[in-house]
Amino acid sequence: MLRTRWIMLAVLFIARTAMALQFQTVGSSAPLLVGQLGLSYADIGTLIGLYLLPGVVIALPGGLLGQRFGINVVLGGLVLMVIGGVITGFATTLGMLSLGRLVSGTGAVLLNVLLTKLLADWFTDRSVTAALAILVTSWPLGIGAGLAGGHAVAGTFGWPTLMMAGAAFSLASLLLLVAVYRTPPGASAGRAPTLLPRLSAYEITMSLVAGAIWAVYNVGFIVLISFAPEFFVARGYSLAQASGLVSLLGWFLVPMIVVGGLLTARTGRPNLLMAGGFIIAAITAAALPVAGLPALLFIVIALAAGLPAGPIMTLPVEVLRPENRAAGMGLYFTCYYGGMAVLPAFAGSLRDLSGTTTAPLLFAAAMMVIALALLVIFRGMQRTDTAALPPGAATEKLKG
Repeated sequence: MLRTRWIMLAVLFIARTAMALQFQTVGSSAPLLVGQLGLSYADIGTLIGLYLLPGVVIALPGGLLGQRFGINVVLGGLVLMVIGGVITGFATTLGMLSLGRLVSGTGAVLLNVLLTKLLADWFTDRSVTAALAILVTSWPLGIGAGLAGGHAVAGTFGWPTLMMAGAAFSLASLLLLVAVYRTPPGASAGRAPTLLPRLSAYEITMSLVAGAIWAVYNVGFIVLISFAPEFFVARGYSLAQASGLVSLLGWFLVPMIVVGGLLTARTGRPNLLMAGGFIIAAITAAALPVAGLPALLFIVIALAAGLPAGPIMTLPVEVLRPENRAAGMGLYFTCYYGGMAVLPAFAGSLRDLSGTTTAPLLFAAAMMVIALALLVIFRGMQRTDTAALPPGAATEKLKG
């Protein structure tokens, strides 16, 4: 049983990595899409966001469907990711690219929202924290891998090949899940008790604020990943050097997420880790345009940016009753997907309007500042409304 659950974690990890790899295909193909299809950088930002746009309407019902149908919803999500990847691979217009991103993004939302539930079905003791931290690292790992190899694949074989590669990895993940994944012994198939769980006003508000923190934090990360290569090329780096350097943000994020989770458990100071990560990332990102050694500062960003991830993911758990966690997490991810769908396009528009490669970097820095402000609001509301904490919600305050 103990060995089996880690095998289940491995296959779920691979499936979530497929989502990250496919998400990054547009960012890795951006120069070719601009040059060959005549797209603007605002179009690139929009295509990046379109992959996450379906989450605005699908995250909440997707979570409830997953409670009833389990792994079948995940498999359906992977099928949509394959179909959407093929559409983008054959695309010749912005409209076709947009359609493919929406289809594959719909599947990715179903996958992302439900993988946490599937993992929690297997990890029912304290090891669930470590397991979830490992699962979260699949996102930066997949993006880092996409950055490291995506530009090379697109440059050598063409951007359509990179889109097809994303679809192929999704297909391989689908086949792996069908062959390996099993429902844990004794686990209930479990239907959602109601399609409209009774969330209190406090739970709704706090879930949305927590989701907003997760959204702007991730937007800052994605904007850096997507637009920093062009900045470094403008500073004299080759495209291969720039891509390799920026990929460090993905690679370093993997161990730093785990470090952040372990430090939180050991010190009991999540606020310190979240605020410290936001502040360091904001200052260094804002300093990149004027720094004499921008590569060194980018490594600092890579080391600091992962620390807040684990503590942020615990925020909604602190304020949700156990029976409302599925619905509350649906709201959390709805807010996250809404921000991720819209805000990267603003970064692309700033790039077009300013005509400089530094505008998206300053935008990313601003996202980290906003994340810090939202964290202050969240903790302030939590302290002020202690008496409003719903029965069953976590009431123990962490230091920090």
